[in-house]
Amino acid sequence: MTPVLEVRDLTKHFAVRKGLLRRAVGKVHAVDGVSFAIMPGETLGLVGESGCGKSTVGRTAMRLIEPTGGTIRLKGQDITTLGRGALRPHRRDMQIIFQDPYASLNPRIPAGAIVGEPMRVHGLGDAQAREEKVAALFQRVGLRAAQMKNYPHEFSGGQRQRIGIARALALDPALIIGDEPVSALDVSIQAQVINLLKDLQQERGLSYLFIAHDLAVVRHISHRVAVMYLGRIVEVAETKALFATPQHPYTEALLAAVPVADPRKRRPRRIIQGDVPSPIRPPPGCHFHTRCPYAEARCREVAPPLKQVAPGHSVACHLR
Repeated sequence: MTPVLEVRDLTKHFAVRKGLLRRAVGKVHAVDGVSFAIMPGETLGLVGESGCGKSTVGRTAMRLIEPTGGTIRLKGQDITTLGRGALRPHRRDMQIIFQDPYASLNPRIPAGAIVGEPMRVHGLGDAQAREEKVAALFQRVGLRAAQMKNYPHEFSGGQRQRIGIARALALDPALIIGDEPVSALDVSIQAQVINLLKDLQQERGLSYLFIAHDLAVVRHISHRVAVMYLGRIVEVAETKALFATPQHPYTEALLAAVPVADPRKRRPRRIIQGDVPSPIRPPPGCHFHTRCPYAEARCREVAPPLKQVAPGHSVACHLR
């Protein structure tokens, strides 16, 4: 079966410029050799600390940001170097839901026009057909068709994110990238939106790259989870296996930091010492060795490859 999205050795560096002439004096290693694949109907959760490169991975995979290196394949076709015109037909197969449901909507355009704009841009159907489809999408995401004439400021935060979901569905994509799509919402609204996304996946066979830092949300929606640290993926596994038997010290620390709802239960705390190194000057070898309690001499010199330690479970650690 061909993956909906496959990236290999994806790299993105941003130049650091200073001075009057804005000369490059360094570069930010935002994404440093990331590889993964998403199959049809699958959700891959991408988690990690703020600033680890999760959002950059999603936007680079969509070619919203141009990659520095690596390859991006959408439904088996290499789109890494396609020009704007050649890439345009492939845009229909991949859509994104942004983190801020208000900033991602044009405040001067009615909600119905926002949802219908992708169809108009790609020349799909006439005005009446587009309006009918927008009305159907509004109803599917839990909004009333009468609200199509309302402006974004007339909706609540959860309703705005539903508009964003409807817009992402307008072109019937195969892949949707959710860039922390529920982090700005109340907990009760988060559950509604997550359940909506799961229902839509079952109905339409959608694939998701779900970017988040909330492990409880990722556990609920994802089939597999990839853990990122400082631009690299350090562990990938099926959700149940990752939460039951984490293999990387960073993953162990992330899971240990999740609060337990039962006050009678105690979870051993593994506090990560030190701060995240600068992505401008990442440490040699394993990027996590400066904070890892198990680090050895080789960890400081050689970057560990992502290797399989169990069926469907890969980890980048010399100690595994």
